[in-house]
Amino acid sequence: MTMKSKLAPSNRRQFLHTSSQAIAASWLGSSLAADNAPAMPKSETLVQQLYGSLSETQRAAICLPWDDPLRQKVDNNWHIRPKRIREVLSADQQDLVRQVFDHLHSDAYKKEVWRQFDHDNKRDGGFGSSSIALFGAPGTGQFEFVITGRHCTRRCDGDSVAGTAFGGPIFYGHAAGSFNEKPDHPGNAYWFQAKRANELFQALSGKQREMALLDSGRDEEGNETVKLTGKSQGLDGIPVSELTADQKGLVRSVLTDLLAPFRKEDAAESMKYIEAGGFDNLHLAYYKGQDVGNDGVWDVWQVEGPNMIWYFRGDPHVHCWAHIKDKA
Repeated sequence: MTMKSKLAPSNRRQFLHTSSQAIAASWLGSSLAADNAPAMPKSETLVQQLYGSLSETQRAAICLPWDDPLRQKVDNNWHIRPKRIREVLSADQQDLVRQVFDHLHSDAYKKEVWRQFDHDNKRDGGFGSSSIALFGAPGTGQFEFVITGRHCTRRCDGDSVAGTAFGGPIFYGHAAGSFNEKPDHPGNAYWFQAKRANELFQALSGKQREMALLDSGRDEEGNETVKLTGKSQGLDGIPVSELTADQKGLVRSVLTDLLAPFRKEDAAESMKYIEAGGFDNLHLAYYKGQDVGNDGVWDVWQVEGPNMIWYFRGDPHVHCWAHIKDKA
């Protein structure tokens, strides 16, 4: 199967040049905006406030030891503790949780993140239907907050988990129109990431596309979905080492878009670890066997390296799995 729309070599070069300029401008604009932005409360500070406000009954419902295996669990639709926050926390405490979640995301994208979260959890009662767990205790160097719900596994650890971006594997997603979305995924909060990844595919040569295009992506099996291999060879798709300098610039642009919804420090830590694993060791894969609408716009794709995986599954709606460490 091939893309319906192809770029001629001369147009591809122009596309690469223009896109590289756009990437540079985007990074500069983001940097300037960040430098001039007012200071915001850190999620970690808010989590400590929440912990300090808990009664013994509440702690029994949501607090767990640091070494509990639930701390590193990830899935697409689950609740880390049996009781929902509306059943455990007061209105003020629920507002603290809302602020924690809010500050885990970038100012540019948090409105879309909330739109997705409120939409996907509306049937279960909205934000109050989410569940949280607090592992360890503040001030000990081992303390982590995890929030879960439909299309949500997010973490806040204050760098307690050394060498691990986001404090562990995360999940986000969206079923915007229905469970089975249309090929262009109208209204999906995260489809912009796939559009950028498909622009990158368009910039590949014919031989490169053959290397990148495979049949079907990995199964979704909780933590197994984001298991890191430590391998720099033999991964799905085309290694970044096979790309030109301009194409590598587009890979960086895709990574920027993947990290765009999240707060600056988590995005920066993620990129540091990705670089530590060797940028040229990353592999790009697109999966033609999961093409919604058979339109040649790849709904399922991934970026994988020895110490990271970001798996975007847009069939039948968007699921995104991410796990990044300094080393596998």
